[in-house]
Amino acid sequence: MSQGSKPPMSTFTRPAAGSSADDLSGASLASIDEVDASQWDSLVDADHPFLRHAYLQALEASGSVCEKTGWVPAHLAVWRGRTLVGAMPFYRKYHSYGEYVFDWAWADALERAGGRYYPKALSAIPYTPVPGQRILVASGLAVETVVEVLAGELKRICDDEALSSWHFLFGSETDVSTWQRQWPALMAREGVQFQWRDKGYEDFEGFLAAMTSKRRKMIKRERRLVADQGLTLQRLEGEAITSQALIHFYRCYSITYHERGRPPYLNLDFFQRLRNAMPDALVLVQAHLEGRPVAAALYLKGNKSLYGRYWGSEVVADCLHFEACYYQGIEYCLEHGLTLFDPGTQGEHKLVRGFHPQRLCSLHYVAHPGLEAGVAQFCREEAQHVKAYRRAALDALPFKVPE
Repeated sequence: MSQGSKPPMSTFTRPAAGSSADDLSGASLASIDEVDASQWDSLVDADHPFLRHAYLQALEASGSVCEKTGWVPAHLAVWRGRTLVGAMPFYRKYHSYGEYVFDWAWADALERAGGRYYPKALSAIPYTPVPGQRILVASGLAVETVVEVLAGELKRICDDEALSSWHFLFGSETDVSTWQRQWPALMAREGVQFQWRDKGYEDFEGFLAAMTSKRRKMIKRERRLVADQGLTLQRLEGEAITSQALIHFYRCYSITYHERGRPPYLNLDFFQRLRNAMPDALVLVQAHLEGRPVAAALYLKGNKSLYGRYWGSEVVADCLHFEACYYQGIEYCLEHGLTLFDPGTQGEHKLVRGFHPQRLCSLHYVAHPGLEAGVAQFCREEAQHVKAYRRAALDALPFKVPE
């Protein structure tokens, strides 16, 4: 992984105090199918469906993640004998699409200087900018012990293949801190995402009651406008999501991408596999007009959280996106006791509808010493702007009393 005179990952691994990985071994998996689903899922947080074996397997088996799409699986596994005790999603990437932490300028800078940025190493969930667990650890085993083994395997792959960099995206605060202790030289990049959290509202009216009069009236007006256009909303869960409903959803989802002049990242087979393998995690919101579905939003859920991910519409209708992708999600959380709603990326339009700005942190290693220095400076300067933006966003929240 060395480019220039910098020793490859020279500061990468250091044993964690009091840990021993002598009886553990690391390996790389060319497919998620190389590990038993029950072993993998025993390590996954029940609130994070995107790390479930079935989700990753659907990505790979559908061809949404493969060499052709520029995502080559190489998941890192930690074994004690034949028992999986740790893991981390890992990919060789041949571009930077579908990541949502943008490094195109870094790649351009290195390649203009005569270097090679791709392939690179990436630990993330493909096409899914959802903060959460990235390090999987068996109960009773110190996370530092697992990360020590993961680090060794990561070092081996990156050095052997001369990969330009490694990127750890949308990890939980705990996972980020663990990697920073293991590898202090990692560069941190700040970000912001908007999330809704239940503050004891009890129902949607209670949520609105906590807001300023201006925003409360705005949301009521938007919801009323959707109804005035003759649109009605319906939620389908789990096995109630029929094949016909899923096909219609996919048609709507595809429209969103085609309007931007590109094909969808995910294919219909991926969503069909999700419905077949993990229906318990799916919530489909359909919008109907004159008795037929015309728009749809697909959510995933954990045991405490709801994640809004995919949306599309066959019609142009005022405020329908807000209703299907935000208000239906908040209402669902309040009705089902879920305490967090992550509606997806991007911003200010979520802020005025009650979504709080949450700090994000990604971690980066760049092998080329010149590029590393430039990226480090960029990250420091960007962090100051991001912190100021988050402070301003907090001040702009639409609640009567700051939450």
